[in-house]
Amino acid sequence: MKTLKIAIQKSGRLNEKSVELLKNCGLSFENYKSSLISPVSNFPLEILFLRDDDIPEYVQDGIADLGIVGENVINETEVDVAYLQMLGFGKCSLKLAIPNQCSIKTLSDLNGKSIATSYPVILRKFLEKNFVQADIRTISGSVEISPGLGLSDAICDLVSTGGTLKSNGLTPFADVLHSEAVMIGRKGIENDPLIIELIQRVQSVLRAKETKYVVLNIEEKNLDAIKALLPGIKSPTVVPLAEKGWAAVHTVIPEKDFWSKINELKAAGAQGIVVMPIEKIIL
Repeated sequence: MKTLKIAIQKSGRLNEKSVELLKNCGLSFENYKSSLISPVSNFPLEILFLRDDDIPEYVQDGIADLGIVGENVINETEVDVAYLQMLGFGKCSLKLAIPNQCSIKTLSDLNGKSIATSYPVILRKFLEKNFVQADIRTISGSVEISPGLGLSDAICDLVSTGGTLKSNGLTPFADVLHSEAVMIGRKGIENDPLIIELIQRVQSVLRAKETKYVVLNIEEKNLDAIKALLPGIKSPTVVPLAEKGWAAVHTVIPEKDFWSKINELKAAGAQGIVVMPIEKIIL
């Protein structure tokens, strides 16, 4: 049987979440910090630990079959790869930021100005789309200090919380790109049976993270009202209790609706509500 190769970040903000995802998919491997390759013992897969900037090209060139990397890196490297699954972690934004008390008020005010960034390709496309002509100055790191040193009038950098911008006297000005981690594959691999199985595992883990398993007790006279509130994946599971006139209801609630649903359930007569995490949901 052939062995697939998946490339993930060796170190950095996506490494831990990528390793966690793969392990939650039932894959057994060691997260070697000193090795570039880690074999999976219970699935035909090898994990390559690489610099995130290298992952898209490794996948495009067929050195790796799959990769987990941020959309910002994919767009900056301009590779031709297939998006297989959005992963929901590593969310951030590429933003334009300007010094506090700056005279720049609109995008057109950037004409003739200089902008420091580590993402010149993405920034150039954004400026062209908005008919702005500015001097792009490519910097490999510490972009946020550029205006303070007189190297640029503005910056374009990744922002998660905004704390770094604030500490350097900068204010977010415009959104250039929203990014999150994505599983990519080389073109034409989407229908490979092993790829399909791995993606199904990933999707089952992602579904589970978005939901809670709920068990509650309810008088049978209130059962219809409870069932109307809880459609579950298909419909709630109802089990009669030993006490006559009562039933236990088992269902799944989306995380985003959790607290509002719990309040509605209590108002409809639910008692003894038990909430549990879900490991996987396979449809």
